[in-house]
Amino acid sequence: QGGSGEYAESPRLSVTDQIKLGRSQSSAKYQSRRYIAYFQAFTSTYAPIDRLRSIYEEALALDQIAALAIATRPDCIPEETLLLLKELNRIKPVFIEMGLQTCHDRTADRLNRCYPTSVCTDTSARLKEAGLRVTAHVILGLPGETRAMHYETIDYLNRLKVDGVKMSMLYILENTELARQYLADPFPVFTADSYIDLLIECIERLDPRIVIERIKGDAPSRLLIAPRWGLGKGEVLNRIRHEMKVRDSFQGKRLGHE
Repeated sequence: QGGSGEYAESPRLSVTDQIKLGRSQSSAKYQSRRYIAYFQAFTSTYAPIDRLRSIYEEALALDQIAALAIATRPDCIPEETLLLLKELNRIKPVFIEMGLQTCHDRTADRLNRCYPTSVCTDTSARLKEAGLRVTAHVILGLPGETRAMHYETIDYLNRLKVDGVKMSMLYILENTELARQYLADPFPVFTADSYIDLLIECIERLDPRIVIERIKGDAPSRLLIAPRWGLGKGEVLNRIRHEMKVRDSFQGKRLGHE
């Protein structure tokens, strides 16, 4: 309900003030001098073009901002927005993140994604032609999807030639339609072992030229119904690293890459 970005600053603040607060929270931990301004929650291209230009240019005008990352939907990038993004990309790099989740339209219809995968294909091509960097978001463990279907989504990303991918297992959160379905008729969700196993299989099928930007998402603990094991992010990441080492696993292994 609140959009993604559990630790985002209040949208009631100006973009400049949000960035200032974000810097103060992260600078001590990361000792960074330059940052990416990340427009993450909801659909960050879904606004009048003048509004988009105003907030994007405000972020890019700050010296400490090195690039702009914008999360959106592939069906919410009309031509005038694409032209704006292309223009801003000449000033500082602009990264576009699109919520694909799955390449399977049957699953997408069940999730009420409201656009066919062909729209993602077309939009990705338009963004790449405009010189923009493209990342796809994928959810593993969607209801009704088999292991083979997950592999097909990875194959789709390889054909799409996206620049990056963010992967996460399915979370079921309170006050959502998915939660109502799950509580009425529970469907299987990942254990830590089954998620790590499938994730590694997907990584081995992923083109090594695609940057893996995330292999586990976070969910608000106060809203999380399942799977509860997902709260221990550091432990899960360490287990993934260990298991890949044990298996002699690496990105693109099953594609014949070394």
